[in-house]
Amino acid sequence: MLAYSTYSEAGGVGKTTTAANLAVAHARAGLNPLVVPLDPQDGNLSRLLDVDERRTEPVDNLVRHMIRRPKGDFDDLVRTVEGVDIIPEHNMLSDLTEYLQREKDQAEAMGEAFGMHAQLLRVLRDAGVPEKYDVLICDPPASEGPHLYNAIHATRSLVIPVEPSAKGQAAVQGLESLVSGLQDQLDVDVGVLAAILVGFKNTRDQRTILNEIEYSVPEIIGERTSLMEGCWMQQCSAFKYVREYRERRRDYEVDTLAQFDQIARYLEQEAGLEAPNPPEPGDLEHEVMTA
Repeated sequence: MLAYSTYSEAGGVGKTTTAANLAVAHARAGLNPLVVPLDPQDGNLSRLLDVDERRTEPVDNLVRHMIRRPKGDFDDLVRTVEGVDIIPEHNMLSDLTEYLQREKDQAEAMGEAFGMHAQLLRVLRDAGVPEKYDVLICDPPASEGPHLYNAIHATRSLVIPVEPSAKGQAAVQGLESLVSGLQDQLDVDVGVLAAILVGFKNTRDQRTILNEIEYSVPEIIGERTSLMEGCWMQQCSAFKYVREYRERRRDYEVDTLAQFDQIARYLEQEAGLEAPNPPEPGDLEHEVMTA
């Protein structure tokens, strides 16, 4: 199983759009991906893929399962969009720290162990996710805390979008200490599968930042503000947006879709996962056939 969390300590670098588009790219190749977004903010992956309509309602959700208070089966949480299974975010995520701490205190009072940062992994394993799915993608918030720690504990690998700016350069320089700190905090090995440069304009300063990245950079994505804003407006992936909402297909946008396909193939190869029906990169007419 390929499992990774999209993460960047710098905000506004396209972390969530990267997660969504890579998930669709995996599905386009006939794989079965599950996306678990964990961001309590409104501008999250559930919003992007238009499955957040019940986030304020008193319904069963992932947080209830993580604190051992489910109202139903795990499978009932799952929604399917563009060939991707996703567990929608819920407003209870805003208080995840308090819920987990309360459960930990109660467990310890009863002489039981309760790992606050291992609960997502427990839920996924209990639900048989490693057997049911080919790919697991978690999309936690940028800030450190139980949302991020649970995501990384469950996936053990990172895909890091990097902004080619001074802010991005600082994030790149801090990657090694970040990964080391996460390993110490969680007592697990954490690897970086790839860094993806987003918004690249090929300036001298940006080339300097690119050369400083010590991790694999399978693709460099140019500045695509219009495309990504369109995705948020229509609440869909870039693949669907170009296919259904662009009256005229722009070559550079199709090239960007091809890059998402190619990044997905790279990540699959890193995990020893062979996609059964990979498309020609960027082919919007590709027929999706699941394994």
